[in-house]
Amino acid sequence: MKRFFPLMLAGLFLAMISTGFAQDKEKEKKSDSGYVFTMVKQLPATSVKNQYRSGTCWSYSAISFLESELLRTHKDTFDLSEMFCVRNCYSDKASLYIRFNGKHNFGGGGEAHDVTYVLRKYGMMPDEAYKGMTINEPNPVHGEMDAVLNADVDAVLKNSNKKLTPVWHQGFDGLLDAYLGKVPEKFTYKGKEYTAKSFADMMGLNPDDYVEITSYNHHPFYSRFVLEIPDNWQMEETYNVPLDDLISVIDNSIDNGYTLVWGADVSEKGFSWKNGVAVVPDKNATEIAGMESAKWSKMSDADKDKLLYKFEKPVPEKKITQEMRQTEYDNYQTTDDHGMHFTGIAKDQNGTKYYYVKNSWGTDGSPYKGYFYASEAYVRLKTMDIMVHKNAIPKDIRKKLGIN
Repeated sequence: MKRFFPLMLAGLFLAMISTGFAQDKEKEKKSDSGYVFTMVKQLPATSVKNQYRSGTCWSYSAISFLESELLRTHKDTFDLSEMFCVRNCYSDKASLYIRFNGKHNFGGGGEAHDVTYVLRKYGMMPDEAYKGMTINEPNPVHGEMDAVLNADVDAVLKNSNKKLTPVWHQGFDGLLDAYLGKVPEKFTYKGKEYTAKSFADMMGLNPDDYVEITSYNHHPFYSRFVLEIPDNWQMEETYNVPLDDLISVIDNSIDNGYTLVWGADVSEKGFSWKNGVAVVPDKNATEIAGMESAKWSKMSDADKDKLLYKFEKPVPEKKITQEMRQTEYDNYQTTDDHGMHFTGIAKDQNGTKYYYVKNSWGTDGSPYKGYFYASEAYVRLKTMDIMVHKNAIPKDIRKKLGIN
C-alpha cells in the first residue's frame, strides 16, 4: 500500500493536532455533510501523524496500531519511528529485487506485516531516535528518494555483467543514509540506553501474535494463501475467511479492546475525506433522502450520482455480497490502495454502523481531526485485509483457522 494525500497538504506540519483518545466520552460528532455520529466504542490511540508525500501508509498505520497495542497492554504512550521500518524494508527489498533479477516489486509501498517483520528482525526505535528526515522538510517527501533508489537497483542489474560487485548493497544503504539518515547503533530514551533490539524487548510486543485476515473465494476459506497484491513483496500468507466472519473478527476485536490495521481501497466516489465518510450508496434504492420513489426511479444514473455523492445526509447503501467483493477484486476495482487504523465503532443518526478510522494524512481538510467514518457496507466491499492480534479473533473462527 502506498497511498499518499495530494499536494494540497503542503505546509501541514503546523496544523497537526493530537487527537488521542477522547477522554471526555464525547457522544456525538457532526460534520457539515449532515452526518451525525454517536460513538459506540472508542479505543485508545496516539496522535494523528502525516505521511505527507510518501507511499508509506503501511508503516504509519501499523505503527499506530502497535502504539495502541502498547496502550492496551498498559506499557506507556509511545511515538515509534515509522521511518525505521521504511529504511529496513527498503534495504531488504533491494536484496530481494536483485535476487529476482528485477522481476519483483520494488518501491516505497508495503504491507502491515512489514512492520512486524522489522520488529522481529531488527527491533524498533522511538521517533525521537530515528526521524528519517534529512532534507529540511517537516514531513516525508519521498518522490526523489524513491526514484533514485529504483534507478540504483536497476543500474546494478544492467551493469553487473552477470556478476555483482561486493559493494552494491553498501552503495544502496549509502543512499538510504543520505535520504533518511544513518541508523544509530545505540540511543538514549527516557534516561536509559537502548539498541533497537533491546528497545523492542522493553516494549514487550510479540510480532508472532499478529495475523492478517482477508476474504476472497478464489482460495478455500479457513486456509492461508499469498494475497496477490504487488506490495506484498515478502509474499506473506494471509488467512482467508467468509465475509461475515471477517466482519465478526473486526467487531469482536473492537468490542474486546483490540484495535486493528485496515488495508483498503479509498479511490472510490463514496470515499470523501472532506466530509469524513466512506459509503457505498445504492442508486437502485427505491427512495433516497425523502424523495418520492416515482421521481427517483425516473432520474438518470448521472443525476442520481449528483445527489448520492453530495454527502448531505446518510443514504441507503448497497447490500454487499461475497460475489460482489470478489468481482471488484478480480476486475481491479478494489486495489491495494491504503493502510489505516480502526479504533472504534459508531452509528449515524439512522442507526447504521460505521468504523472509526484513524488516517495518516494529518488533520487538515478533515472534519474529524484526521479520522473518518467508514460504513460497514464500505468495509465489506473495499477491505483488502486486516491485521489483528490473534486473541481478538472469536474462538470458533480461530479454531477453524488452526491458530493457537
